[in-house]
Amino acid sequence: MFKRSFTSKDRVGKVAKPTKKTYREHAKAKMQEKLDSPPLQRSDISSVPAFHPSLKLVGHEQRLFAAHEDVLSRSPVFSEMLKDQFLEASTKQVNLPDEEPETLSCVLEFLYKGDYFPRLLHNRRRNSWELEDAQDIHKTGGRGSSEATMFHSGIGDHILRDTVIYCAAERYGLEDLKSLALRKQGLQSGIPVDVILRSARYAYDNTPDTESRLRAHYLALIIRSRKTFKRSGTMQMEMEVGGKLFFDLFVAMSNHIDDVVEIR
Repeated sequence: MFKRSFTSKDRVGKVAKPTKKTYREHAKAKMQEKLDSPPLQRSDISSVPAFHPSLKLVGHEQRLFAAHEDVLSRSPVFSEMLKDQFLEASTKQVNLPDEEPETLSCVLEFLYKGDYFPRLLHNRRRNSWELEDAQDIHKTGGRGSSEATMFHSGIGDHILRDTVIYCAAERYGLEDLKSLALRKQGLQSGIPVDVILRSARYAYDNTPDTESRLRAHYLALIIRSRKTFKRSGTMQMEMEVGGKLFFDLFVAMSNHIDDVVEIR
């Protein structure tokens, strides 16, 4: 007695069964598709998929960003903003009128992926860390600009992107993002004096006096590059304006001189 077979006569071997995606894989694919899409404009909000739970973030220029509540709640600040709102996910909204779209995009990318573009990559051959480059996008899947600076509308000029991200992480209580941003900034080089000084002022204006890591980074950077800064007309003008930044710099340089004298 022969068993019935539904295989084609022209086919050899077993019938290949289509692989089924698990719910987790399907959800991950949908989330990845959403992250790779451009930021939502106001007119696009009606087409946002009905993720549950989901919410809208309204940033500078009234640009809209969609995110999952459980992901956003990793930030204690966002969590506090959301807890008193209605339970319906489609009605929840976080207003951030002073936040730059590029900054908010980087914060969301970190919350979903644990990093933001340009990503921090480990070079196994050299056993060192480096930043993803723009020309490596086709290899690594990076997005956006790999420039060290970004235009900040509140400043009206370019400042270091990682400093802006660090200060945003300070506001939202994201310690891991602060550490990542500081590590990335330490890999930057060839930054003009005026950009460094503008960024340092921004860091001082947007971090509490108890903050030590980012401020100390700028003080150490200026001390290491003191020969360049000593010849800078921009540095002279900035010092004439004054402020806590330059008092801290004076103290740091005095301590540095004392250390050198003691060593000698």
